[in-house]
Amino acid sequence: MKKILPYERRVFYYETDKMGIVHHSNYIRIFEETRVSMLAQAGMPFEKIEAQGVLVPVLSVECKYKYPLRFDEKFAVHSKIIKFNGTSLEVEYRIVSRDSGKICAEGHSSHCFTDEQLKPLRLKNKYPEIFKVFNDYLNVEITDPA
Repeated sequence: MKKILPYERRVFYYETDKMGIVHHSNYIRIFEETRVSMLAQAGMPFEKIEAQGVLVPVLSVECKYKYPLRFDEKFAVHSKIIKFNGTSLEVEYRIVSRDSGKICAEGHSSHCFTDEQLKPLRLKNKYPEIFKVFNDYLNVEITDPA
């Protein structure tokens, strides 16, 4: 079974606001960091995808805030590719505090695949290596190490 570890780090000071909690906009950045980590662990880092002339723009992103993260708090992001058909991609995210165990945020992003001129692409035939990685990780939950 394919396995990818959650994305983990601590909250940086600059990510917090006057209330001492992570500013809402930074959760979207954390989702992006998670996608970058997920693809690197799967053996298909963004640099490799983009070197082939394939871009993966964000079409939409949403975040539901459950419990605030604070400066220097450790957290993990569990994510999963929930939809992939070779032309579009959807990813789910769950940010969990390593300190309290509480779910801090849940989110979702949708993407498409384009060439460098932003023309939509179908990956299956022209980019089979990229297609295979996304397809192989469809619905694979990213979990803590056993």
